[in-house]
Amino acid sequence: MSNTNQPESLAGVWRRPPALAFIILALVCASSYISPPLALAIGLVFALIVGNPFPKSSQKAAKFLLQASVVGLGFGMNLAAVLAAGKMGFWFTVGTIGGTLLLGWLLGRLLHTGSQVSTLISSGTAICGGSAIAAVGAAIRADSRAMSVALGTVFVLNSVALFLFPPMGHWLHLSQQQFGIWAAIAIHDTSSVVGAAAKYGDQALAIATTVKLARALWIVPVALACAWTHRCKGARMAWPWFILFFILAAGVRTLFPQGAEIYNAIRGVAKIGLTLTLFLIGSQLSREALRSVGVKALLQGVILWLVVSLAGLAAVWRLVAA
Repeated sequence: MSNTNQPESLAGVWRRPPALAFIILALVCASSYISPPLALAIGLVFALIVGNPFPKSSQKAAKFLLQASVVGLGFGMNLAAVLAAGKMGFWFTVGTIGGTLLLGWLLGRLLHTGSQVSTLISSGTAICGGSAIAAVGAAIRADSRAMSVALGTVFVLNSVALFLFPPMGHWLHLSQQQFGIWAAIAIHDTSSVVGAAAKYGDQALAIATTVKLARALWIVPVALACAWTHRCKGARMAWPWFILFFILAAGVRTLFPQGAEIYNAIRGVAKIGLTLTLFLIGSQLSREALRSVGVKALLQGVILWLVVSLAGLAAVWRLVAA
């Protein structure tokens, strides 16, 4: 049974076995002995069997840890490489985002998933999963049902991608550069992109992080465009400021290379933080969220995901040919 109705407090945690187990598992995931995909799996299993005893607190912690971890990873990257990766495939980024939104609109009309649900799933697939859904949802004033359906759909597919992509990359004999670009394009959330790339290799991690964050910058213009198409005035959304701090961290590493040992230590802590983030994200899945995802919404999400994944794969194969 879930303990989500209990107060989110550490007081008396020793008398609450689920809460104590949750904290122990979180510490295990932060031990550096657990891989990002395994941490997500642990969180998913715990959430579905026991239930998250700290749903609101873990959600806030996951958001903060993800942003802090991404900034920490910036200390392990060269600024010139970051900027080059941000410019790489600019028009392809524009094309895939625009194409995904257009295909999502057509699928929404064909499957009758509803305007809001269709827009949210398409935005999450095109840009960066839950963050894009939250921003676009605020812009179009989406109702709670549309938000839960879209988040549930993207969450399920995002979790599958984290486990599926690294072995597929090896099976397809993708290089570190190829896999990094492919993961950034085809996996929804930044956390799972970074987790999958970290599993594949350090070079893949650097490329995937920078390409994904470059795509994440499109949250604001896409949210504004969706607000206009849904005739919503006065749209409000949060700018992803942590991307700026990521660039600043890479700049510090580039301008002051003497502190390599310190930067590497920060990067190591950031990778542990990312693993813990994935555990917290996995722990947020609930049976109610799964039940809220209808067949039509899931079908739209799967079709969009497959199209984007195949388009991304074609792009990285062309990269080799070039």
